[in-house]
Amino acid sequence: MIKNYDDFITSLFKAGFSGAIGGKDDGVFGLFRYGWGAEDESSIHWHTGDPETDPWEWRMRVLNERNDIAYSKVFFRKAGYITKEWYPYFLAARRNGKSFEEMYADGIYSNYAKRIYEILRENDSLPFHEIKLLGGFDKKDASRFEKALTDLQMGLFITMSGMQQKVSRIGVEYGWFSTVFCTTERFWGRDVFNRASIMTAEEAEEKITERISELNPSADEKKIIKFIRG
Repeated sequence: MIKNYDDFITSLFKAGFSGAIGGKDDGVFGLFRYGWGAEDESSIHWHTGDPETDPWEWRMRVLNERNDIAYSKVFFRKAGYITKEWYPYFLAARRNGKSFEEMYADGIYSNYAKRIYEILRENDSLPFHEIKLLGGFDKKDASRFEKALTDLQMGLFITMSGMQQKVSRIGVEYGWFSTVFCTTERFWGRDVFNRASIMTAEEAEEKITERISELNPSADEKKIIKFIRG
């Protein structure tokens, strides 16, 4: 049972991937379900700010303290976790060895996504508000900007890498925290991509399907395919 952060990490590595804790997993797989834990577990306390027992805090702890777990909008356009061991399989299944430029040429990604991706490739990482500023996005672009940002996360071209506040002209942080993004290449380094490159999309999909069947034998086949392919 998942009662604290350490339990969560142990369970996540055992599973390999999961929909966000507390979020809907569309009947495929998420920790706290299918015998892995319970959302009403007395030791779990949401939105208290306690890094040990508040699952909301675990999202950023993972990104701030580890380099072997990704957290981003990766399943059903909602947040989820993928460990370093399993990330190459999802990369192979979703990108199939294609570059962003190839997918853009195929009409898979919009001009908005292209602008965001190019900005992030030119920088180590950037918070949400700076991406908007550098890309010249304004209020009328809000919905298409958000969609493009999610599209890139689902395609495993970019990923969340932390949180950051705005900084004033005199160097003082202020305001709400903003999600920070970077390219997946920058987040993981070459090893994960090298592993992805030696398998076909079909091989990767078969491997993930087998794992889901172990985690949740009752998962719907059509939903499994959508979970894998994004």
